[in-house]
Amino acid sequence: MRGERIEALSVMYAVGVASGAALCAVFPGPWTPVSAVSAGFFLFLLMTMATRPRDIRLILGIYLAAGMFCFCTANAGKLWSEGTMDPLTEAATSSAEAVKGVIDAIPYNDPQTNALVKALITGDRSGISRGTTAVFRESGASHILALSGMHLGIIYMVLLWIMAPLGNAPAARKVRCFATIAVTLFYSVATGFSPSITRAFLFIAINEILKLIGRKKSPVRVFCIALFIQLVMDPLVISSVGFQLSYLAMCGITLLYPRLYSWYPHDRMRNGKTVLDLPGKIWQGAALSISCQVFTAPLVWIRFHSFPTYFLMTNLLAMPITSVVMILSVLTVTLSAMGCCPDLLVAADERTVSTLRWVLTVISEM
Repeated sequence: MRGERIEALSVMYAVGVASGAALCAVFPGPWTPVSAVSAGFFLFLLMTMATRPRDIRLILGIYLAAGMFCFCTANAGKLWSEGTMDPLTEAATSSAEAVKGVIDAIPYNDPQTNALVKALITGDRSGISRGTTAVFRESGASHILALSGMHLGIIYMVLLWIMAPLGNAPAARKVRCFATIAVTLFYSVATGFSPSITRAFLFIAINEILKLIGRKKSPVRVFCIALFIQLVMDPLVISSVGFQLSYLAMCGITLLYPRLYSWYPHDRMRNGKTVLDLPGKIWQGAALSISCQVFTAPLVWIRFHSFPTYFLMTNLLAMPITSVVMILSVLTVTLSAMGCCPDLLVAADERTVSTLRWVLTVISEM
């Protein structure tokens, strides 16, 4: 199978998983006629493959049947094992609790700062007041409080910045790759491996591995490989709204964003020197926000009957501040855990969180 066909295989497997989900919803139960049919279809195609090994249509059919079969077996296993505690869940819970304890001990002046930092880093929103939650909801920034690929992406950027002094020697690239994957994997486990976090981790891991082995990175191929791996790991995740929104947003970023971004005439050189193109940065943020909304808005409307009216303003103003909050908060929590966090960093982190709350409050009152 040539490398350029991985996209088709991934799509066919995803279609198979979605078909299995739809059929199991019509015929519920641990084992159903759907399970038997998908298993028989899968085995039949595998046997036929022995006589026609190079038939691409047959290979695509195998991936389609495999997706259906994997969803059905995973669904049966879930129904039989309900109530059992997963070892990964236990490890994630203990790790997350340790991080929460560090955040609670940081001497912020406002307890809501501790609550917001805890929500942004661990996903625990239990300490956030109703008023603060309403501000985030009415301003269209609820996604900031929900752990997503954005949060892991910011942590990834911090890691790249920290490890930049290692250089580009072969040994340094290996250390950077394995360290990045290890840290992002630990964070993903500690926060419970939500569908969007898992998607972001797979994107990071695939990108790092491709960079390490010197292979060309195609955004569409990375998208398809991550989709395939995640559905193999857990076919049932296809029913999750978080999974659907995460991949729809990435569809917008992968397919639409480059086209919108190219509309702006980018000229960052003036008299031979690189200059800061502020309008270009604003258009970059707007194009990214619009690309995500075009693909996710229909699903949000179908599932929640709502649409964020001020999504563009919220993303242009709040997202850069959120990035700064995440960077400062990660540094603050890390140094606090080591017992050497300066008061100046704690104060800067709290001031940035307050700025984020003020901006969202203004938007929510419009």
